Amino acid sequence: MSAANPPIIQIQGLRTQFGSFVVHADLDLEIQQGEIVSLVGGSGSGKTTLLRQILGLQRPSAGSVKVFGVDIHAVNSATLARLRNRWGMLFQQGALFSSMSAFDNVAQPMRELRLPEDLVHEAALLKLQMVGISGAQVRQMPSDLSGGMVKRVALARALALEPELLFLDEPTAGLDPSLSDTFVELIRSLHQALHLTVVMVTHDLDTLFGLSSKVAVLADKRVIAYAPPAEIVTVKHPFIEEFFLGERGRRAQMPLPAIPVNTGN
Repeated sequence: MSAANPPIIQIQGLRTQFGSFVVHADLDLEIQQGEIVSLVGGSGSGKTTLLRQILGLQRPSAGSVKVFGVDIHAVNSATLARLRNRWGMLFQQGALFSSMSAFDNVAQPMRELRLPEDLVHEAALLKLQMVGISGAQVRQMPSDLSGGMVKRVALARALALEPELLFLDEPTAGLDPSLSDTFVELIRSLHQALHLTVVMVTHDLDTLFGLSSKVAVLADKRVIAYAPPAEIVTVKHPFIEEFFLGERGRRAQMPLPAIPVNTGN
């Protein structure tokens, strides 16, 4: 790590324990600006817990979690709120407000900051257009949207405050293969156009190979391997061999062309 390019996320000595049950023990992970990092692991490996800790929603038992160079579990609520405006989150089921239209769902984060309504209106329409939602669709309610459209609106909302960092929880879950491929391509294009850093939890190997610049494998209570997908599959470990080289792995597509890492230069 160089002083000129510190990691956007730095986790050191992380321990997560519930009673006598240890989820993470001495877990380390660094994510650089511009990367797309996938978190994978078996049931109970603590992927979602780790994501919640990075988001500041759950405090680890020990260790530090730094985002943008700030230990998010050692700051006051006002500082944490400002940091959260620098990232966006796409939840697995979209988590749209059912009583709000697609437009109002995207506008809500901006309205919470009391931005001028004319700016909110213009920005919300732009974000919806970026994800392929336009015309009468912007006024539709979530119950009237298809699963793929819900994902797109939720992605537009995650991008509402022009974040530097984007978190994705199973982004293609529930989509058929065609819609999944289209959504992966949308994320790829937005990552490049907006110079995003992306952290993703996924079980879908096509999504993982199609998007990831690196994969962090959680097993044995820590990150056992952290490398590009093509290198991860060569690591000798029972979980990796089953997950990547089992029947599912053999059916998965090989990686698309490498995603360039934005260094801010």
